[in-house]
Amino acid sequence: MNFVALDVETANADLSSICQIGIATFLDGRLHSTWKSLINPEDKFDPINVCIHGIHKETVQDAPTWVAVFPTVDSLLHDHVVVSHTAFDHTAVTRACERVHITSCACQWLDSARIVRRAWPIFAHSGYGLSHIADYLGIQFQPHDALEDARCAGEILLRAIADTGLEPEQWLTRVKQPIHLTAYRCDGNPDGPLYGEVLVFTGTLSMPRREATNAASLAGCRVDSRVTRDTTLLVVGDQDVRKLAGYDRSAKHRKATELIKQRQHIRILSEGDFRRIVLSLAEAQSPRS
Repeated sequence: MNFVALDVETANADLSSICQIGIATFLDGRLHSTWKSLINPEDKFDPINVCIHGIHKETVQDAPTWVAVFPTVDSLLHDHVVVSHTAFDHTAVTRACERVHITSCACQWLDSARIVRRAWPIFAHSGYGLSHIADYLGIQFQPHDALEDARCAGEILLRAIADTGLEPEQWLTRVKQPIHLTAYRCDGNPDGPLYGEVLVFTGTLSMPRREATNAASLAGCRVDSRVTRDTTLLVVGDQDVRKLAGYDRSAKHRKATELIKQRQHIRILSEGDFRRIVLSLAEAQSPRS
């Protein structure tokens, strides 16, 4: 039962703007070692992100850049099964590498949220956020600290292994298989890796809105036309994403901001990152010949 768990925090809606990373290494079914670093993303800090994780531009002004920390990250992840909760951290690492023109880590990524949905049927539909699952399993951690989130994801995998008997390598296959719900009612593909997410688009998209909606639905998202207390994802058109700290946000964006301040968990993504996640998930789901 050897694997690595990873989590990152970002400075703004661009997933490449990593400002903190945490990595927990598990050997023989136990937490073996940990590593955490602040990172200077050389980018702006959006007040909403700062509100979530408490990391300011001043906090990281003397921190290393992604290029400087990547050799350590790569050495910890290389040839390992790497667990993260949802697909966002995987995409963030890939995007951060692309941003500085370096090759990303050679490892096998495993989504602990998809594990949860298969290991415990009561979470097949919803409720598989990291904090909720930690409460359910009695795992103590401090949310929105990269190392704490990474450790929690690793502990969740250990519980799933204990309850199902499936090893990390077996979970790599299991998460690509149907959840086998006996009954469901949904707006998105129930076997999609993002099933349970409630997504809203805002701003000018580079792709037709119908095409974006279909892609999100196939990935499992329920797509709504307005931001509500059910919303979990807000996708902002790439032409508007750099305005995240500005006054001229859309009404949907302002509504999401207010809900985040009220402690509702809404992740804000650029259209480009949304497309990358959906495409990578589609490729992962495609049968291999």
